[in-house]
Amino acid sequence: MALSTSKFYTSWFKENNRVERIWMMAKIEFKLRYYGNKLGLMWALIKPISQIAMYYVVFQILMSQRVENYVIYLFVGLLLWQFFTETTSGMVKILKTKKYLYEYTNMHKLEIYISSLISSVIGLGFNLLIFLAGALLSGIWPTYHYVYLIFILINLFILSFGVSLILSNLYLLFKDILQIWGIIVGFGFFLSPILYRGDLFSKKLPALDYLNPIAGIINNARNILMFGQNPNWELLAFDIVYALIILLIGLLILKKVSPRASELL
Repeated sequence: MALSTSKFYTSWFKENNRVERIWMMAKIEFKLRYYGNKLGLMWALIKPISQIAMYYVVFQILMSQRVENYVIYLFVGLLLWQFFTETTSGMVKILKTKKYLYEYTNMHKLEIYISSLISSVIGLGFNLLIFLAGALLSGIWPTYHYVYLIFILINLFILSFGVSLILSNLYLLFKDILQIWGIIVGFGFFLSPILYRGDLFSKKLPALDYLNPIAGIINNARNILMFGQNPNWELLAFDIVYALIILLIGLLILKKVSPRASELL
């Protein structure tokens, strides 16, 4: 089983124009997402800024969170959290909405997933540039530790990819998964160190850093971007292994369920 799966996904990469096709689809999806609106790409920034303003008033002004540069602190957490939730929630129905692509062309379903993820990565890259500008204005200067951010982003990409594969294929069998995932995301928001200091979770719920992989991703990103520190390598290694296991499960489910996608839809 493992050997045949490995052979299947190895052969998938052999087609020469596949990377070019994925990149073209990602650019098209990104443009469709933003450029159909009058404000265009600004919408990628308006949503996190509006949420930051709301949470800043509630948690910094009304509840007096004692976190230095709290706006930047919020920005990091919200950007990573929104990438994960918008990507995974947005791809629950991808096999239904993009049915025409894999039914009437020779496009593999994995191409559809990856191109959608890459379009989200483009938006994340734009917001990271905005973060950098805000950090500089707040007196937070880049350090060589920023190089380590690539490991955090790879971790986030793998995790989002794996969860998206699982959710979208379960949707073929169990349509309620969309509502269930919405509830999980709601709990996950408050069980992640987005609004609060990461050390509060580590002291009161130490296992949460390992049970919730997004918590480790956010904490490590803040260590790198805000505090000029190395990531917690043990936690990072755990989170990457965690994400790879979820991705493997997602690929196995895709191979088993997706051939029946048209029938199940």
